[in-house]
Amino acid sequence: MDGLPPDAIPEISIIVPARNEEASLGDCLESLTAQTGVAFEIIVVDDASSDRTREIAQSFAKVRVISAGPLPDGWTGKNNAVIAGAKEARAQWLLFTDADTVHLPGSLARALDEVKTEGADLLSYSPGQVAVTFAERAVMPVIFAELAAKYPPQQVREQSPGIVAANGQYLLVRRAAYAAVGGHAAVATEILEDVALARLFRNPSKRVYFRYGGDAVRTRMYRNWPQLREGWTKNLALLFPHPERLAVQSLFLWFLAWSALGVAVYGAASKHFAWIPFAGIWLLPYRRILVAHFSSANNLIAIACGLPMFAYLLLRSKKAHANGRVSWKGRAYRTGAPSGSVPAPMQADKSIPRIENQGLRAKS
Repeated sequence: MDGLPPDAIPEISIIVPARNEEASLGDCLESLTAQTGVAFEIIVVDDASSDRTREIAQSFAKVRVISAGPLPDGWTGKNNAVIAGAKEARAQWLLFTDADTVHLPGSLARALDEVKTEGADLLSYSPGQVAVTFAERAVMPVIFAELAAKYPPQQVREQSPGIVAANGQYLLVRRAAYAAVGGHAAVATEILEDVALARLFRNPSKRVYFRYGGDAVRTRMYRNWPQLREGWTKNLALLFPHPERLAVQSLFLWFLAWSALGVAVYGAASKHFAWIPFAGIWLLPYRRILVAHFSSANNLIAIACGLPMFAYLLLRSKKAHANGRVSWKGRAYRTGAPSGSVPAPMQADKSIPRIENQGLRAKS
């Protein structure tokens, strides 16, 4: 850990909550243990994993592994885990980062320099997104483009009214400020705990600094369609306050793009070349998706197929929240007034309030 003696106080405590993360945790810890330029400690909080998560974490000699402990009624599993990690942390700066992240060399020291230079109490990066499967490549550019449009990072940094954003995959906080707002314990029942925490920092004495952080950290949030569907079903209705309207807009844009392309192809085939410029309508959604920082190939796939998939996920999320239940990693959480019951083994007894006008979150 950058030459840190066992009894020395680190400058940063890195807290990694992990529940059944055997597919990604090894790469995450390799990238973290290789960081240089700053003294740090790493605490992995095993959240009742049933796979090899704990074994993988324990294979890293410089990583401390603890258990999250019993899940209190109404709390989300991730919040319970990061609270347990924060209690064990020794440093004056705390980095909360997810087990599916990979940190670029030297990024930890640069992040600490950046948060100090900007005079911020909370620095959050939106990681560069890695998309592999068709579903990831189609949907993720659309979602992150819409998030960037609704919650522009520049406006977040300027603390524009009504715009609050943070990404729980990378939260670097000043410990004193974190404690002053109550930390994750103050938002323990929130599904989008990152934005709820950032909202607590929105006061004259504290500052949130948020930006795209592909130069510092990358992540592959979901590895297949079932994971992607469950994760975004949990989050989208909270991220976008009018999911039905956005779903209709997405479907209209998709229909418009394909119709214009069809007209252009017909014009070329019939030598009515005046119709060919209709293909340029594809530039409208393409320009919008560019801000999501995906490859050109992914952007084209997203325009061709991702917009209706995004609309489906929006409506699915709206329905799940209206019914009062969302699920993630084998746990079910109530949202607002539930309709029906949640089976006892899956139940989080207290309601989780809906947060309106949320900012960015990928995975909790």
